Amino acid sequence: MPAGEVNQNEAPLCLITGVGDATGSALARRFAKDGYRVAMIARNQARLKRLESKIDGSRAFVCDVGDPIQLAATLESIRTEMGPVNILIHNAVAHTFARFLEADPSDFERNFRVNAGALLHLGRALAPDMIRAGSGAILVTGNTAAHRGVPNYALFAPTKAAQRVLTESMARELGPKGIHVAYITVDAAIDVTWLGPDAERPSWLVPPEDWPWAREDFFAKPSAIADEVFHVAHQDRSTWSFDHIIRPFAERW
Repeated sequence: MPAGEVNQNEAPLCLITGVGDATGSALARRFAKDGYRVAMIARNQARLKRLESKIDGSRAFVCDVGDPIQLAATLESIRTEMGPVNILIHNAVAHTFARFLEADPSDFERNFRVNAGALLHLGRALAPDMIRAGSGAILVTGNTAAHRGVPNYALFAPTKAAQRVLTESMARELGPKGIHVAYITVDAAIDVTWLGPDAERPSWLVPPEDWPWAREDFFAKPSAIADEVFHVAHQDRSTWSFDHIIRPFAERW
């Protein structure tokens, strides 16, 4: 919705979980740019407050979405202070990179609570208002781990796969009620602002030695991801997508 067409108090509300320095903040800026009020959820209060001061119509809510009690209280605060949510973007993620024989099983449980459990609680809390309105969108940002298991993702990939399947179950139930539910897989390394080009990076954030293109072509840009999520949120209902996979032009897949 273009900015300026509605009174700010009546502007639609977008709730985003996992508002960090990369994709989450880019999403907040993109939806605010088109006139949305934005409720931002993350654990880092200082970062949220900085964003709140820079993004018109945004509100910061500090919460660990992996804690159902915290999450329920935060969602009630959002509904009381800002009204019903029109668009939910579940972008929060918990991950562990380790083999199953070596990793701490408690990490698996934590990953599941954030990636899949929080989505269940968010959907149950927010979907009823969308059903009553006959419209809305629930979008989940995922990654390649949701589609395949590899040894080093043993405690991560199963939780993202569960997240994707839960999203599909929600899409099949809520679609006929006018609510667009979609899973957006980012099959790429995302360029992160806190690591400069000369910083030491984990292997999955380093182009391979035989990479023939420019370094920046290895990464998905957070602003471009946000543009694509915004596009999915506003698809014509006659052409809704569910499994929406995006990747850089040179990504090997």
